[in-house]
Amino acid sequence: MPRFLEQLAGIDRTVHEPARLAILTALSAFEVADFLSLQKLTGLTPGNLSVHLSRLEEATLVTIQKSFRGRKPRTSVSLTTAGRSAVEAYWRQLDGLRRQAGRWKAGGSSKS
Repeated sequence: MPRFLEQLAGIDRTVHEPARLAILTALSAFEVADFLSLQKLTGLTPGNLSVHLSRLEEATLVTIQKSFRGRKPRTSVSLTTAGRSAVEAYWRQLDGLRRQAGRWKAGGSSKS
């Protein structure tokens, strides 16, 4: 059990946070997504999405490009190579933890 808890504690918290995980998962399906599409996909408010995107950019998991189409601002977001690797590693780690937990026997010894 201690090894399981160590692995669980080792999950990448930047990726694991639910809003950021939603953003990263959405981006893993697209090469590039615009801000409004990400907002619709994730259900986040503009301010909340902006804050999480900034955090992901600081962690070098996404790149953000701002431009104008005519007079309208456009924000495009894409996963970096590190971001794609982090998402894939996160899901592999979570799947491994799920498999380990599935091997526990019902009614087995667990001390809190």
